[in-house]
Amino acid sequence: MPKPCPTADPGPVAVGTWSGGRFMHFGEPLDDERLIKLFTPDERIRTVITADVYGAGEADTMLGRAIAEHSRERICVVGAVGHDFYTGERDGAKGFPRFTDPRLRDASGYADYLTMAAERSLARCGIDRFDLLMLHNPDRTGYTSEEVWSGMAALRERGLTRLIGVAPGPANGFTLDLIDCLERFGALIDWAMIILGPLEPWPGELCLPAAQAAGVQVITRVVDYGGLLFDDLAEGQELAPRDHRGFRPAGWIEAGRRRLAAMRPIAQRTGLSTIQLACQWNLAHPAVSCVAPTLIQELGQGARPVEDKRAELAALPREIRLTDADVQEIRALGDNTGCMTLKGASPQHAGEDLPDRWALDERLARLGRRWSIEPARDLAHA
Repeated sequence: MPKPCPTADPGPVAVGTWSGGRFMHFGEPLDDERLIKLFTPDERIRTVITADVYGAGEADTMLGRAIAEHSRERICVVGAVGHDFYTGERDGAKGFPRFTDPRLRDASGYADYLTMAAERSLARCGIDRFDLLMLHNPDRTGYTSEEVWSGMAALRERGLTRLIGVAPGPANGFTLDLIDCLERFGALIDWAMIILGPLEPWPGELCLPAAQAAGVQVITRVVDYGGLLFDDLAEGQELAPRDHRGFRPAGWIEAGRRRLAAMRPIAQRTGLSTIQLACQWNLAHPAVSCVAPTLIQELGQGARPVEDKRAELAALPREIRLTDADVQEIRALGDNTGCMTLKGASPQHAGEDLPDRWALDERLARLGRRWSIEPARDLAHA
């Protein structure tokens, strides 16, 4: 069974404002009416997630329109702050700098920035507090700074949010950085958000024991593996120009569909669709309490309406139908270990730190070994 939680905590299923193609380039952008309906919470999907940097605040505003008529006590609103689009300059596809960039401010200014960003995001959403506010895509400083996490805790103390969390990204990795953050600040942190799914179990699964030990609940995104687990991405599928899935290696759809075909008998036996199978596989892990697949309107007149995908997600059975043996079999079928170069602390990074990648130091290597993670073996691109 999914873990019980208070009504205003994140529920087992969430919709993020990265869905719908407007603020993050996945599929065809929806018009205002369809996008608002996509974001609008209901009895089955009452958790909505936004980030202030999406559309430089426009996603917050659109979410505010979606929740304006809803009882605040019956929905869960999750926010995220961390990219400074107020004073920072966008660096092309790399996006806006983190607020901890030393070119923008030193540690003495972190708390003030977090307060300002949270208050402005709340104003755009039309609410006076978040249920959960996450540190969005932190750099090395964000994972390790006392000033950052005292600033996040102060937002909770001031009533701007009930809960606080950390959301690594945007790409995959940050494994040891997240575990280190949980060891340092786990007493303050309520939730974490990671990439995890049956076609992408590595490396996110490596963080789950540390989250469970710290009492930190986990939201998982990219459960759908770039939309493939909604089962309407065909071989040779045309993607929209600038679609973020273009970063995936050539042949990823075809290879993914072959692995999906091997999982299909389990879905059929348990009476689940393929995306429901993916969600239940994630929720079968003790630390995972919420899944947030990306809802994508694919190109073409015959493409499945994104509204149908949302309805399928809303119909996710709440009882876990997968056995432990099913979970292990699906993990083996979807094994992606070593398939990419990871972000964050990496045994394969040399040179100066970058905003999203840095060298692995001996302290983090020792930390990994405490959690049975051997960096050169378990965190390297094969």
